[in-house]
Amino acid sequence: MTLGPEGLQQTCNHSLIDLEMPMSRYRTTLPLEPGFEEILTPAACEFLVSLHERFEGERQQRLAARLQLQAQLDREPRLDFLSETASIRAGDWKVAAIPDDLMDRRVEITGPVDRKMVINALNSGARVFMADFEDSNSPTFSNCVQGQINLRDANRGDLSYVSPEGKSYRMVEQPAVLLVRPRGWHLPEKHFLVDGQPISGSLFDFGLYFFHNFKQRQQKGTGVYLYLPKLEHYLEARLWNEVFVFAQSALGAPQGNIRATVLIETITAAFQMDEILWELRDHSSGLNCGRWDYIFSFIKKFRKHPAFLLPDRAQVTMEKHFLASYVKRLIQTCHRRGIHAMGGMAAQIPIKNDATANDAAMEKVRRDKQREVEAGHDGTWVAHPGLIGIAQDIFDKGMPLANQIEKPLPAGEVTAQDLLKVPEGTRTEAGLRTNIEVGLQYVEAWLRGNGCVPIHNLMEDAATAEISRTQVWQWQRHGADLEDGRKVSPELVRQISSEELQRLLENAAPGNRFVEAGQLYLDMMLAEDSPEFLTLVAYDHL
Repeated sequence: MTLGPEGLQQTCNHSLIDLEMPMSRYRTTLPLEPGFEEILTPAACEFLVSLHERFEGERQQRLAARLQLQAQLDREPRLDFLSETASIRAGDWKVAAIPDDLMDRRVEITGPVDRKMVINALNSGARVFMADFEDSNSPTFSNCVQGQINLRDANRGDLSYVSPEGKSYRMVEQPAVLLVRPRGWHLPEKHFLVDGQPISGSLFDFGLYFFHNFKQRQQKGTGVYLYLPKLEHYLEARLWNEVFVFAQSALGAPQGNIRATVLIETITAAFQMDEILWELRDHSSGLNCGRWDYIFSFIKKFRKHPAFLLPDRAQVTMEKHFLASYVKRLIQTCHRRGIHAMGGMAAQIPIKNDATANDAAMEKVRRDKQREVEAGHDGTWVAHPGLIGIAQDIFDKGMPLANQIEKPLPAGEVTAQDLLKVPEGTRTEAGLRTNIEVGLQYVEAWLRGNGCVPIHNLMEDAATAEISRTQVWQWQRHGADLEDGRKVSPELVRQISSEELQRLLENAAPGNRFVEAGQLYLDMMLAEDSPEFLTLVAYDHL
């Protein structure tokens, strides 16, 4: 038996301890750690069942549509704005009014849902903290459920932590505004089964967070604020909107309690920004330039075509025409619809032992944030608390009001050709070697449960590892020319992978998983067809 919306609402009004649930259709595949029963309550689990029952079929249809489009792009690399939604793009409409506590989002910090990291991010001085169940989180069952406990405590205002060394951490009285990023539509949660089938990771993360926190947030005069990752089509945004409407109705929350910022981090979504905002118009809080996943998507979608070979990852900067055009269109679209256009991530990390290198890294951050505020962005992302002051200062000077939504729009139309212009540059052995080494280090850490990894003074997550992985696949698939005249071949990839793996093993700590990571990463780089997502393949090894 599955409770419908009325039963769910009634259930939520009773003590969870006293509930007697019918024969359950759900089960976990791992024993619950202490405290997990406070999150995976019978009522919360029944709510997850209702989400799965209502939306899993449509989710599968959306994922199948992705594969169909990929097959079309494999044959012909053509994308354009949709004729079927021309009236939406031409229409004079706006999304719902911005909540007061989301009006000023000039600096947002992001990070995984680790307890200490959540406290430090909420206390960091950023306007917003995006707590991440996706790219910076290795989705072990422990990480995902403990993360829900951490966010529940944060919403209650009693989040604290004592380190093994005895150092105490506690939230400040006025922390950053909390936003949460659930996993993307493509990811399952294999440790929570409904009728023997894994639930969607998206529905698992969203469902538990909304179930346990919407009342607390409503009592504080705020809403449930989200980031939505990796959407590839406006119908995927429609699916999220239907989830929101159902969840609010089922649990007795007012419609519009949920607000979601969509990361435009796929090349297909860049052609459907108006449509995505339209679908979420009652629940929208804008769009964000998810630059790293966007570059990954550009490579992935056109991977079969040598005309779309990209240069070294380090050369694919935001000044390149296809990325500058994507930024311009996002700002035009959001401001026309009365909502925030958020800038991208600064992945640099302060370098403590080299002042010269640190100055150079921080200057890159300054230039990047100056570019964003001058372009018209309403805020930006940083990966490290040490960058907040730099970003804050630049946006304070360049954006004296809470946002730039009323600022005149950037002039000029962005065309399909602008969005698809392949950047020029060179491919080098150093770039190839960096892609392989970074991927090896990231996958090894991910397998050990860490999804946010500092490598070479940059904070790497799944998105940046995906660029590295798909770029190597693309180069070896098409025998790309290196600057020194050699071609990238499977043999060269194997050779460099072996060299980098041996070097990493020489300094690796006991209990490392480099051998497993090395084989896994090599298989993906040399696969007959590039896997859709690194995290989907690696998830079988968690």
